[in-house]
Amino acid sequence: MKKVAILQSNYIPWKGYFDIINSVDLFIIYDEVQYTKNDWRNRNVLKTPQGLVWLTIPVIKNQLSQKISETQVANMYWTSKHWKTIKNYYSKAKYFKEYAPLFEDLYSSITTSSLSEINLLFIQTINKILNINTEIIDSESLDLQGDNNLRLIDAVKKVGGTHYLSGPSAKSYLNEELFLKEGIEVEWMDYSSYREYNQLFPPFVHAVSVLDLIFNEGENAKQFIVR
Repeated sequence: MKKVAILQSNYIPWKGYFDIINSVDLFIIYDEVQYTKNDWRNRNVLKTPQGLVWLTIPVIKNQLSQKISETQVANMYWTSKHWKTIKNYYSKAKYFKEYAPLFEDLYSSITTSSLSEINLLFIQTINKILNINTEIIDSESLDLQGDNNLRLIDAVKKVGGTHYLSGPSAKSYLNEELFLKEGIEVEWMDYSSYREYNQLFPPFVHAVSVLDLIFNEGENAKQFIVR
């Protein structure tokens, strides 16, 4: 059995994103699809005393059909601004001092203007912190063919997958029968059983960047991304 997941890259994603990566044998970044405004590709949410705050990477939108992989950041000032915001809201978190140097170095070392590359840098760094060793590849290396469903099937087949793990939002368009005809079993993520952790600024909110979990729980963080 080989389980595969396919998702667009997100900026400092929530814990469920890393749960999916941790649950499969191979994770495929699928950024050769249309970039969508006001989505998770270039932004995520932090927990603050004033409630939820968006942290957004400014990007250049040249055309409607622009792919995520073609999307460039508008400037490089966002790196220092984002780190300053994170430090402001999480400096009192129990494990902030332990992980702050790692993320400060990451933000200050970013030179690429590619949104996909930036997202991957954060995903790889966070995977190491969470001790997630799943292999990650780019869908563009697979030369995928067909419509939305067929491209996903093509990807799973080309990497030798037998099971496809999908997020629940895909239920509106994913055709399970097509997958089954190709010998691929579809499994669905269920995010309903996550436990609460020691989060600052109650009430508790699950749907925030995984940075919130790391700064508050440190080496115990991975225990809270598994269902």
